[in-house]
Amino acid sequence: MDDTTDAETKRDMVGKALLLLDHLSAYPSGVPLSTLSRETGFPLSTCHRLAAALIRDGFATFDEDSKRYSLGLKVFSLAQYVAHRRGFAGSALPALEELTEQTRETSLMSVRSAHNQLYVHHVQGPQQVSVIGTPGALGPLHCTSMGKVLVAFAPDAERKGLVDDLDLIAKTPHTISDRAAFAEMIDQVREQQYAVADEEHEIGIRALGVPVLDPDGHAVAAVSIAAPSYRMEMARMIELLPHLQAAAQRLAIVLPITSRRTR
Repeated sequence: MDDTTDAETKRDMVGKALLLLDHLSAYPSGVPLSTLSRETGFPLSTCHRLAAALIRDGFATFDEDSKRYSLGLKVFSLAQYVAHRRGFAGSALPALEELTEQTRETSLMSVRSAHNQLYVHHVQGPQQVSVIGTPGALGPLHCTSMGKVLVAFAPDAERKGLVDDLDLIAKTPHTISDRAAFAEMIDQVREQQYAVADEEHEIGIRALGVPVLDPDGHAVAAVSIAAPSYRMEMARMIELLPHLQAAAQRLAIVLPITSRRTR
């Protein structure tokens, strides 16, 4: 095997190991090797070899009793490092806590990750029934308030690509799944500087989102409030827009410049 072929093989194995990690992340309580093999399409022997390497380096663990594989603490360590470097830890949390205190509803923050949004922060509201976010989880762009502003305030070429290529899956009967209507809606979001999701992602949930903009006017993050629709009329939610805008302005100041290079 020549050097070029050897390098390509190593890169291919790295890609397979990363895919295995991605699938492990979907199972907080662990997952059998047979499930990983079925979902990745890798032979059991390949999955076993990759998992053993991940365990050796601390990226995965194996429970002898349950025979299940889980993410290791090394992944948590790296995630914490990225969160701090990009301002998604302590510097962002106070702004969201204040937003939740002002609105009495759950506040969330996300960034764009390719054709998805990645939830990076969540402060649950004080109400007995409130929306719960999951930091580290991926969500859709086309039918969420934060996703819409992340698309609307992406750089021009990226915005056009997202409008043209996003998979407009109808999550609920209220989801905009027509391409022309979606493009028109994104133009409207750019004009009004905010987006709403009125039971478009989940029935019974309303949300209002605004972009966190860099000096070039591009979204480096998005922030939103979300509430059960039975408690929050859309008109009342729009009245809370000034609090969201103030939080976004604060976040634009405290997020370090490295967070502006996430794409």
